[in-house]
Amino acid sequence: MIRYKSLFIDLDDTLWDTYHNNKECLEELYAAHHFDRYYASFEAFFDIYWPHNNLLWEQYRNNEIDRMTLIVERFRYMLRPMGIEDKDAVLAINNDFLQRTTRKTRLVPGAIELLEYLRPSYRLYILSNGFREVQFKKLSNSGLAPYFEKMILSEDACIQKPHKGIFDFALKNTNSRRSETLMIGDSWEADIVGAHNSRIDQLWLNPEGLPAKGFTPTYTVRSLEEIKSIL
Repeated sequence: MIRYKSLFIDLDDTLWDTYHNNKECLEELYAAHHFDRYYASFEAFFDIYWPHNNLLWEQYRNNEIDRMTLIVERFRYMLRPMGIEDKDAVLAINNDFLQRTTRKTRLVPGAIELLEYLRPSYRLYILSNGFREVQFKKLSNSGLAPYFEKMILSEDACIQKPHKGIFDFALKNTNSRRSETLMIGDSWEADIVGAHNSRIDQLWLNPEGLPAKGFTPTYTVRSLEEIKSIL
C-alpha cells in the first residue's frame, strides 16, 4: 500500500459544512435586510440563490469570471428585483454575509475525529478555492486550525482548482512529493479531476453515491469515517 506523507484536504463541504452554515447565514441576511419585501419566503429566495451561486463558482473555477464578478453578481442577481443594483450596496450585503459565515462552526460529521486520527501520521494541509478573508477565520473559529500545517489558497497560487497550477504550487510550497501526496475532497470537478490531471492520487468524499465521470478515482468514500480504513 502506498504510504502517503502529505494530505491536501479541501475545506468547504469536506470538513466545514458549507451548505448548512451558508444557508443559516443567508436566512439571517434575508431577515436582517427584509428580503421578504420581494420574495415570498426564505426558501423561495434560497432556491434561486443557491444554483445561481454554484454556477458562478463553476465559472470562477474555469477562469471565466474573476473574484469580484463572483462576489458582486451572486447578490446583485437576487437584489435586482428589489431595485438594488449599485455595486457598493451589493458589496455591503456580500460583506455582511461573509462575516456571518466566519462565525459558523458546523462541521461535516466526523471531521474532528478524522483529523485526530490523521494528525500523528501525516502532514495535513488545506487546499481551497475560498477567499482569504474568510477561510482563515472559518478554520480558526471552527476548531480546525490546530490540525493543519498550512492553508494553500487559490488566491496565493493565482489559479483555482481544478487547474494543475494550483496543485503544483501546493506541492512546491509544502515541500511534498507528487507520489507521496493524496488529495481529499468532495468536489468531483475541483478536487478529484484536478488532482487526477495533476497526477496526484485522489480520495473522493461522495456521500450521495454519484457516478464517477471519465475515470475511477483512487479511492471513494461515503463518509469521513470510512477514510480511517484507507489511511
